[in-house]
Amino acid sequence: MDVKDYCKGVETELTSWKARLYDVNRKVEKLPGSAKEKVLGNIGDLNNLLTEMEDRIETLRTECPSDWSPVKKDIDDAHVDMRSKYEETLEYIGKAAPVSVPG
Repeated sequence: MDVKDYCKGVETELTSWKARLYDVNRKVEKLPGSAKEKVLGNIGDLNNLLTEMEDRIETLRTECPSDWSPVKKDIDDAHVDMRSKYEETLEYIGKAAPVSVPG
């Protein structure tokens, strides 16, 4: 797989994650105060991971290294971390949110 193809694929996935994080942030805003406080750390972690991924993708775009496998591993690891934090956050929101919180 060439760097440009990889970057495009990760960029597409990153756009999807941004939408998911926006939705999670909306749900968190609707939680009661004490419940909201419990997930703010996860939201911060998710946003930090997203920023890290964006930075790494930008590096791939501008530097285009011939051997990008170490960067690919970092991006893949960050993706796994993000998915785990995202799922953990959604699970908590589901438990803490009133039934009327949409989506």
